[in-house]
Amino acid sequence: MRLLLDYLALCFFKNDPLELEPHKSFIWRSIVFYLVSGTIVEANISDPADGSLEVAMRAVVALTLITGSVLFLKQWSRFAQLLTAIFVCENFIMTLGIGTEIIDYYLQRTPYEQVSLYIGGALIIWYILILAYILRQMFAYNFTASSILALGYFALTYGAPFLVMEVI
Repeated sequence: MRLLLDYLALCFFKNDPLELEPHKSFIWRSIVFYLVSGTIVEANISDPADGSLEVAMRAVVALTLITGSVLFLKQWSRFAQLLTAIFVCENFIMTLGIGTEIIDYYLQRTPYEQVSLYIGGALIIWYILILAYILRQMFAYNFTASSILALGYFALTYGAPFLVMEVI
């Protein structure tokens, strides 16, 4: 439980991901939670089968980008830390996204139905800032470089599977 709380502190820009050593079981649990929570969100947005496929593609893209980054930077020893930091924080944001979908359901056809869109937008911005923070801490990038890389990561992990699903 302590390890989870330490990783969740990253979502609030505290702790250094380099100081956190995840156990294999914790890494696998974060990946499984990523797949399950992502599928829940996508199944509420689109067809459950399409949503599951999109989440699987997103996971493959994320794993590819993380693996490629640590290999390119010759920092393989940081793979587990980077993967876990990104997935735990994304899981946290995704859980808040599920809550946002519940709010959206209850606010439909009310004067406040746009509130969930603003919350969703804020969650996306928060997630990109978390990614930038993790990258800055892990690889000592400056704010601009880590922000550009975080935007690129977000665009590729969410955009590429979305585009593929639109073409199919």
